[in-house]
Amino acid sequence: MVPDESFFSAPTGTYLPVVHRHGARSSTAGGRLDLIERLARDWLRVAFLQTRIRMASVSSNKGVNDLQQSQVSIPVTSGEEIGSGDYVVTVGFGTPAKQQTVIFDTGSNVCWIQCQPCVGTCYKQKETIFDPSSSTSYRNVSCDSNACSNLDTSGCSGGTCLYSVRYGDNSSTVGFLATETLSLSPDDVYRNFVFGCGEQNQGLFSGVAGLVGLARSPSSLVSQVSKTLGDVFSYCLPVSNSTGYLSIGKSFAPNVAYTPMLADTPAPSLYFIDLVGISVGGSKLPVPPSVFRSGGTIIDSGTVITRLPSSAYSALRSAFRKAMSQYQQSEPVSVLDTCYDFSGVQNVSYPTITLHYDGADVALELAGVLLSVEGTVACLPFVGNVDPSEVSIIGNLQQLGMEVIYDIGEQKIGFAPGACS
Repeated sequence: MVPDESFFSAPTGTYLPVVHRHGARSSTAGGRLDLIERLARDWLRVAFLQTRIRMASVSSNKGVNDLQQSQVSIPVTSGEEIGSGDYVVTVGFGTPAKQQTVIFDTGSNVCWIQCQPCVGTCYKQKETIFDPSSSTSYRNVSCDSNACSNLDTSGCSGGTCLYSVRYGDNSSTVGFLATETLSLSPDDVYRNFVFGCGEQNQGLFSGVAGLVGLARSPSSLVSQVSKTLGDVFSYCLPVSNSTGYLSIGKSFAPNVAYTPMLADTPAPSLYFIDLVGISVGGSKLPVPPSVFRSGGTIIDSGTVITRLPSSAYSALRSAFRKAMSQYQQSEPVSVLDTCYDFSGVQNVSYPTITLHYDGADVALELAGVLLSVEGTVACLPFVGNVDPSEVSIIGNLQQLGMEVIYDIGEQKIGFAPGACS
């Protein structure tokens, strides 16, 4: 049980409670999102990520649009820059601090929230939309500042920097780049935090106030608080009806298996790691590491279903179906083609799936092996890529039940099974 203040402190840094955006514990949940719709949005996110990585490998030039204006630990709940993220935390903006529930996303750079007066369009959110005029610490950022030049897409209006972000599901936000006081807890307060004050916002954000990016970017949350808390963050992603955490600061989780965080990648702000193999039921699939390395692999908090090279997915599917041959296979559900109807089955026996990274072997929890779809039907939550050059993506279902540690300074990512309890 987390405190009413939606935070708790520990020697390892700041901890923020995390819940699933569409889970029962989320204050922003406006009804459970249909799985088919969730998978469709996940597909859009993945397509956007693939395009982003492909374009980054072609050119590193930043686009500038002419925009017109008309270890802190935080509880995580389940909540997509790219599809608009599934997990949310609550933080404070302004002086006095106003609580705002935001998506956190390792695939996003910019931090932003909706702001009054909403001269364009604002979507409905659970909390009152932030009013910068009611805060004594709000300041606009000038066009000639480093913060403005760090943006991928920016503009200028009367000397004030404008930002714009469009996500994979066609959600978008446009507004003023500003600085404000950010409160991760009463004891963890950061002045001059750079964020987007969005006055034209639209899309599928489902009641949240905005988004905080955790990518490798000067604009991200972790970069901005690194002088105080260090450049390390970790999270435990909860199942739909429970609470996890986002921790900013050094992790002391036991039994951590680390894999290198790769450098010299086509999209440096994303977290690339080296997936070298997969085992099903203790037997390694006959897929060489070169298959995974052809497009590379990223780990992402906002993608739901893990994407693999088509040949690797085919091998995984065949081995899984063989191990599950005693159960009745059912019709595919959306992009998931290996599903089972467990009607009348009291205890399901399923094979362990282990992802082998360079230096780290990670056995998946049940939710990463069988996704409950409806009633007694569950599916293998993996999908094959269409093009061999596409990046593999480790989705959040395959991260449940473990602490995932991003040590940017040491250039490594760790997995600590069972550290969420």
